[in-house]
Order: sequence, then C-alpha cells, then structure tokens
Amino acid sequence: MRLAVLAVLPVLFASPALANFSACVGGLKDAAVKAGVSRAVADRALAISQPDEKVMRLSRAQPEFKTPIWDYLGFLVDEERVEQGRVMMRRYDNVLRAAEERFGVNRFVIAAVWGVESNFGQDAGDNFLPHSLATLACQGGRRTAFWRGELIAALKLVTRGDLQLNELYGSWAGAFGQTQFIPSTYERLAVDFDGDGRRDLVKSVPDALGSTANYLRRAGWQPGGSWMIEVKVPPNYSGPTGRKQKAPLSTWGSRGVVRADGAALSGGAQAGLLLPSGPRGPGFLVFKNFDAIYAYNQAESYALAISHLADRMAGLPTFRTPWPTDDPPLSRAQRFELQRLLVAAGYQIGEPDGKVGPLTREAIRDAEQRAGMPPTGRPGMKIYRALGGR
Repeated sequence: MRLAVLAVLPVLFASPALANFSACVGGLKDAAVKAGVSRAVADRALAISQPDEKVMRLSRAQPEFKTPIWDYLGFLVDEERVEQGRVMMRRYDNVLRAAEERFGVNRFVIAAVWGVESNFGQDAGDNFLPHSLATLACQGGRRTAFWRGELIAALKLVTRGDLQLNELYGSWAGAFGQTQFIPSTYERLAVDFDGDGRRDLVKSVPDALGSTANYLRRAGWQPGGSWMIEVKVPPNYSGPTGRKQKAPLSTWGSRGVVRADGAALSGGAQAGLLLPSGPRGPGFLVFKNFDAIYAYNQAESYALAISHLADRMAGLPTFRTPWPTDDPPLSRAQRFELQRLLVAAGYQIGEPDGKVGPLTREAIRDAEQRAGMPPTGRPGMKIYRALGGR
C-alpha cells in the first residue's frame, strides 16, 4: 500500500505555472537518470507535455462531506465483501498461511488489507503513475520533493526489472498494486514471495500478500496478539479514550467497561479505548497490532474497517451494539441500486457504480427535499426506501 496517509490525502497547490511544466519534466528526467533510472525508461515514462487535468482536479478537491463511521464501515465491510474474502482466502490458503508463518502476521488481517485496498485485486486504479506524479511534482505545491521522490522510486522499479512501465497504473496520488503501496514503500518493503526473481505487486498475488505481511511486521505487529475486541461502556462514561491511552484490560474492567456480550474484562494486555460514535455506539479496545494496521493508512476508521473485515472473515459476527442512528448505512449493492433509482427518477449522475461522489450527493439532496426530508446528501436507508429501494 502506501506509506500511510501521505499518498492519499488531498494536496493544495499554488497557481500552476503551466509555462514551466515542460522544463520541470525535463528536470525530472535528468534527476531520475542521475538516481539510476535508465534514460530510455525516463524518456518513455515522461513523454508528457502538459499536466494531467484529472490529477490536478483531484489534488485540489476539498472533501465537502464527512462520512459517518457507520457509512464508512458499511461500505467497506458488507456481506458481499465478507463472502468474497472467504472465497479468496480459500483460493490462496497456502500463500496466506506461508505469509503468516514467515512474518507472524495473522492471515485474516493480510486478506482484509487486500480486500479493502483493491477489492481483492479488482480495483487497483487506472491512472498512469509517471504522469500523475510528474503533474504533482511540477505544480508548485508544498510537497514537490515528496512527489519527485515517489516518481523516481516508481521508475527505479522498472529499471530494476520488477515491473514493466505499462504496469505503473494506480491511484492519482501514487499508490498502486493489489495492496496499494506507494513507490518508495514498494522499493523498501516489497518482497518476492513467489520466488520468480521479481517483486510484482501488480500481477502476483503471493508477492502482494507477502509484502503486506512484511509491511505490517515492520510496523510493529506482534505475532499471536489480538488487534481489537468490541466492548460496551457505561452510559455516562467519561474516562480516558484514544488509541494511545493504553491500560491493562483489568483496568478497563474497573472503569466499567465490559465485552460486547457483557463478559468481564481481565488480564494485563494493554489496550486503548475507541468510541467512534460516542458512548451510545459500539466501543473497541484496540491493541498494539491495531497500531500496526493503523500505520498502513494512519486513520482509525481505516484500521477499524480492516480489523472488522478480518474478524468477519474469521467467522465472528457483526457488531453487537448498533450504531446510534435511525438511518442505517447502505451496502455497496444498495448504493448501486440507489444510484439506479436516482437515474430512473431523472437525475443525471452518470452510470451507476456504487461510488457516491458529488453528483450523487447533490441528487440525493434534491430527492430528500422532494420527499420532505432534511437535505443531507447522505446515501442512507431512508432515502433509499423513499425512492423504492428494498
């Protein structure tokens, strides 16, 4: 994947100096060659005369909608992904067990990263990385050196023989492969797990899964340890919270925290308490291994999704405590159906794909108003049913 959030957060640029773009690209070519990239690879990769408009647009986009935690997890951990994950785990059982044995990382967590990052290799991104990274490096932003370094790292992978140039496709911000590494992380932590002499995280499932296990181990994964358990807190709980505010399980028990099924907590294992929707919603005690998952993308919501998907694929039930909302989240299939219903109602939002962007949110707002509902723009169960969803 990426070196955490660096490769995925939006970037703000100063006014683009388009007149200097060609000169900047020329400088990138020279810098790449000086770093060991072959001139032929640099010339072919950077045959670009103007910035990639799509990358510029996405890099400047400001998130207008804060996704509720129940929507985020509802989208990433639905029954379809759980079942698909179990199928893929059976298919690659030998690979996952070998990665677990070699690196000590639980195979369900490895598979969960694969599922969330690329839908088990199906959605790896379609942006040509050299052009995306050149655009980011040449537009005068605050992180020019970072993008330049990622570009050179990507081209080194081609020169080294790990990948072909035409395999460098991924997200607009540089993450690519089946488990979405940014190039510098790929260069540093990817492993040849299928033994063919190349580290191919694009087409080789074993390399991708082994490299993910290596990443998590380097991030501090403790073999055999837990990552998360669901808990309940007293209704008036006002004690410490936070991933870093760790205490023994017995201490959490003394604070009135119990397991989600009501069982008492005991023992000396260190954990921090997360209450992503407040004391009325599900609570989670998270351990050192949760921190290793967090390092993969530096967002607690992301680490919760990975942890929950791993648990579900391992046979655990969904959360016992419901989210504190009267408008439950939609699964991916229901989001797709919601978009289909919006199109049928005359909204011009493009081809339904299950991914809710600005056009879909604006259509939802209008549909909510027409239905006498507060215009939130959120793809929830209420508007879904109001439009005829089942």
